Amino acid sequence: MSKEYSVDVCRQLEAGFHAAKMHRPMRIKRYDAGTELTYDVHGVGPRSCLRQEDAGAKVHLLVEKFVGGGFAGQVYRVKVTGIEGTIDGLEVGKVYAIKILIPPSGFSRLFRNLLYWIGFQGPFQLQVNPAAARAGALWQKLIRRGAKIRFGDENAVVDIYGTFVDDKLGSCGELSEWVDGRTWRLEVDDRLDLLKKWIRGRKIDKSVIAGMGSPEYRAKRKFMSEFVQLLYDMGAYEFARQYEWSTCKSQPNALKRQGTDNNPAGGLVAVDFRAGLALLPFLPMSPGDFKLIFKGLMRGSLVQFDRGDIAKLEAFVRAHGEEFAGMHKMLEDLKTAEQIYRDSVPDITHNHVRLFYSGKLWSTMLDSAVTGWKVRNLVDERHEWLFRRSMILTLLFFVTGLIPFLGKLIRRIWGREDWRKHYAAMLKSRDYFKRAVRGRIAEKVIVWHRAGRLDDEKANEVAASVWLFFRHLPLSILPAGLHRILTDRKYAKQRLVYYFVRPVRLYFNAEMREQWLRDMMTEGQSKHMLSDEDAQIIISRIGEPFIQKYLKSLAVHVCTLPVTQMVSVTIAVIYYLTHRDEPGAWAVGLGIIGLFQVIPISPGSLTRGLYVLYLVIKEHNFKDYNIAVFLGFFKYVGYLAFPIQMTYHYPVLARFMAAHWATEAVHIVPVFGEGGALLEHWVFCLFYNWPLTIRRRMRKRAELRAKLKPRYWHAVFCAAAAAGILGLADYIYLRNIGEIPGLRNIWWLVILTTLVCGTAVTLGCGGAALGKRIVTAAVCGVLAGAFYAGISAFLSHESGIVASSIWRMFIFAILCTIGAIVTELKLPDQQ
Repeated sequence: MSKEYSVDVCRQLEAGFHAAKMHRPMRIKRYDAGTELTYDVHGVGPRSCLRQEDAGAKVHLLVEKFVGGGFAGQVYRVKVTGIEGTIDGLEVGKVYAIKILIPPSGFSRLFRNLLYWIGFQGPFQLQVNPAAARAGALWQKLIRRGAKIRFGDENAVVDIYGTFVDDKLGSCGELSEWVDGRTWRLEVDDRLDLLKKWIRGRKIDKSVIAGMGSPEYRAKRKFMSEFVQLLYDMGAYEFARQYEWSTCKSQPNALKRQGTDNNPAGGLVAVDFRAGLALLPFLPMSPGDFKLIFKGLMRGSLVQFDRGDIAKLEAFVRAHGEEFAGMHKMLEDLKTAEQIYRDSVPDITHNHVRLFYSGKLWSTMLDSAVTGWKVRNLVDERHEWLFRRSMILTLLFFVTGLIPFLGKLIRRIWGREDWRKHYAAMLKSRDYFKRAVRGRIAEKVIVWHRAGRLDDEKANEVAASVWLFFRHLPLSILPAGLHRILTDRKYAKQRLVYYFVRPVRLYFNAEMREQWLRDMMTEGQSKHMLSDEDAQIIISRIGEPFIQKYLKSLAVHVCTLPVTQMVSVTIAVIYYLTHRDEPGAWAVGLGIIGLFQVIPISPGSLTRGLYVLYLVIKEHNFKDYNIAVFLGFFKYVGYLAFPIQMTYHYPVLARFMAAHWATEAVHIVPVFGEGGALLEHWVFCLFYNWPLTIRRRMRKRAELRAKLKPRYWHAVFCAAAAAGILGLADYIYLRNIGEIPGLRNIWWLVILTTLVCGTAVTLGCGGAALGKRIVTAAVCGVLAGAFYAGISAFLSHESGIVASSIWRMFIFAILCTIGAIVTELKLPDQQ
């Protein structure tokens, strides 16, 4: 969804729809900032439950911001502008959050509803059933009180004030506390070895505990673990799925309140209790789902969503009677709402035999079906009344909805008088038909404009022209960016300039580079990746020579972004054009493009690495590039070469740049790439903190080794030993098979022997510096290859010894070097 679009244009298009004076209501996907909403809110506070006549109030809201949407629904920040009645906790003029339980995306809604239907054989109840929405809100209210017992503060759970029905979007919703918070700060940590031990629950020496990093990460992981345990203790097993760390996508569901930065464990709050997707036993969607499915089966819950154990909740409330004083009526309301909710769908995995004998179950299902149709605007008030009085009509309307394609149309004509008038007028009046087409175009163009498919000018042009609209319609199945590039020449030119010309300008224009950094900082502050204090520190040093040098190098990184894609596509096209007559030529071409995406060193990374090497040679300065000169050659991780290099000179800027580049890359991953999720932190640690950890360990090891005398002569014996082992293998192979084996015949032994050889070399180098250890391992590989080629030639008496020797020396040198490097990386810290 586009981040930038014109609300004014959307309102103009909406006015165009209303100007068509159609009988039917406007289709609305979501709301824009500035929209005024009015709901009949049903409170869930203790007083609202005690006095049902005070439970409802008409609440007037002003949308301040569309926060986002997922499978569970869409979230807005709103301001209360008026209250007609009383709702516990609501005050006029304050800011709150509303969550309307219908996704803004059609695909998300379809996928969510499909999984729910498979699991429970009915529509998504949180959207269509007010009892289900109320049950979830009451659970949350009771869990909030449980958090006060466990954490000493009920603010560890976001407060919720009431539920409502949005008759425009056709969904239930909830009104809750607005939490001004952030996910987590990506923390610099050069002791990932200690963090790894802590995660695994291993004992950590007291002398190094003070040096442990990632305090926010550890505090959040501990909070979520304890919160999951609280939910299990209260019987809210399936609510706990929202906070299970192992799902790798639950971390954004716990925020850290603003103003609590000084205390890593302070201000943590659980904010999301509405699952979006049902967990089916045959469709785990995260690593943690396997464990959750097994636990569910042990409880007798084959399909999981948001079911809790009321009996266990009651026991918890009784055990903490003083803390739950005044909330017993709320518990009774929860039991009533839960009963209606669970009996509103067949749910064969839980109701099973009850479906054969329980008239109450079927009565509740049919009644809830009618309620759901009314909530979704499938029927008007008159037909709601008719269906509640006739089981036969209700069943017929349900069956009608199962008819492919025509079912939806028939239901509209049957259940809604305004839609009947609409379709009749389209058939009878040519003028009304034209107005209906213009109105439908306006609805569609609003969606396209919000998605970034059309700019302000194009949106108005397309809305005014039927021909232009149908020209764009086939392209609407494409990604939004591609759709716009194909239909907007000006935008296409801007994107080409952005990708190919802008990087060159960044390299030569210092002012442009500084503005580039300022723009990234502004975005980082808005995403809470950068504090105001850190931003001021960076701005104060932006003119320093080293900062300018690093920014210039980052501009080169940007320049190399399209290199690999251009080279891979060019080679693929050339291959296809020269082999088009061969079957599967196009598949090979696609394979070439795919191969370039996974190889560790690509044309783009090679270009970047050579540039860094050029700087080292030009400036005769290895110290300031000692990390970047190596990392720069590698794909993906190379983009973080300079942020990592900057760590000790400019730690604040380095942390921000690494976070920015790493998170931007990971956010393209659906679901798991969400900001604040575990994948984001994992990528940051892999590309930023892990190199720092390695560098710290290398420096410490170098200090300890400085006391030892360097040793290199043992490399000759290691090479001879490796060649002897492989020569023995050749001899055995020759005796049994009758010929000398090629490297591919004993590849496993070649790899194992040379890797062990590299390990032995670096371990035996005494006080030698790291660089010399690596060089010694490479020389050892060359010698081993030469010795082995000689042994093979002696045994076989074949020609081609020179070519064989060169090839083996090359391969063995690489493998021995890898063995030495891996050994150095894996060696434990030396005290």
